[in-house]
Amino acid sequence: MTYTIGMVIEGKVTGVQPYGAFISLDDDVQGLIHISEVKHGFIKNISDVLSIGEVVRVKVIDIDEYSQKISLSMRALDLKAPLPQYKRKKYFTNRKKKIGFESLRLQMPNWIDESMKELTEK
Repeated sequence: MTYTIGMVIEGKVTGVQPYGAFISLDDDVQGLIHISEVKHGFIKNISDVLSIGEVVRVKVIDIDEYSQKISLSMRALDLKAPLPQYKRKKYFTNRKKKIGFESLRLQMPNWIDESMKELTEK
């Protein structure tokens, strides 16, 4: 069987390492699921998610033609991706005070004078 990017296939976990899991796609071909492609979110220990002998559905996300290495992903098949957390916008100043750039405008002449003084002293 020839594999192409985007294919969804089943494979058997043949090895688990701290950086990912090796998946046997057929008798001659193995691929690797990097730990970041197992599922959404942080995984402290991949052995908690995958175990040797487990059959998993994976998607081919990359094939290195030179080294014949196949990169796989389970995360790409997860349709229930978590929504990003809404982060409240943080303001440098109090947004109720309508200061804008006024404080910079007032300081600009002083900064120009200081810079000119430093340049002429050198």
